[in-house]
Amino acid sequence: MNSGVAMVGSGEAAFFDLDKTIITKAALGAFGKPLLDAGLVDRRLVVIAAYRNLLFEHLGASEARMDKMRAAGLRLIEGWDAALITAIVRDTLVDRLAPLVYPQAQALLDTHRAAGRRLFLVSASPTEIVEPVAEHLGMDEVICSRAAVDERGRYTGVAFWSSGEHKAVAVRAAADRLGLDLERCFAYSDSATDLPLLGCVGHPVAVNPDRALARVARTRGWPIERFTAPRRSRSAVGRPTPARVA
Repeated sequence: MNSGVAMVGSGEAAFFDLDKTIITKAALGAFGKPLLDAGLVDRRLVVIAAYRNLLFEHLGASEARMDKMRAAGLRLIEGWDAALITAIVRDTLVDRLAPLVYPQAQALLDTHRAAGRRLFLVSASPTEIVEPVAEHLGMDEVICSRAAVDERGRYTGVAFWSSGEHKAVAVRAAADRLGLDLERCFAYSDSATDLPLLGCVGHPVAVNPDRALARVARTRGWPIERFTAPRRSRSAVGRPTPARVA
């Protein structure tokens, strides 16, 4: 694997998508069983989520498909307690996450960290999932979707949807805040929906790309990486460190 990673990190960062880039499936689907066990969803919804994840894996994530998944997700979580979701994710993280992390992604995280680059987890999944995952992987900051909550701490809607151009806008804002030179930064994603993200850095890398992203990557001469699913393991991945919300 050669993505042109050099050992110089001042003013640099690496931005990683989560679903199908660091882990083999959609993060929301990974925590389906703990949510079922907690009584937050029923088996019918778990089956529907698994089917949607299968479509996501085989067809990719177009903007229209992502919009449908977002709408379905909002209907599903309305009224949920945000603090409870965070607790469930933290309690089940090792068992649910470790078997899904691509070894090649973990190696890249380690390489960028050793080079002194800030590590960003950039995902459309909600804060309550992305922050614990980022901490577990030893990443520095997160850019993710944020749900609106009422005075009781229950979900009512979306305050920020971290997808498409919204990701790129948030990345540029983080670069301004931290003094990052985006031309020297790296970004990794599997989906053409992240073309705005990939296009705003000097070192974009397509990971297991969908067909649309693969075409663009070949046209623009971007590196294409093929990550392979890990063997089933219960070993912990990464190390827990606080991740900042960008």
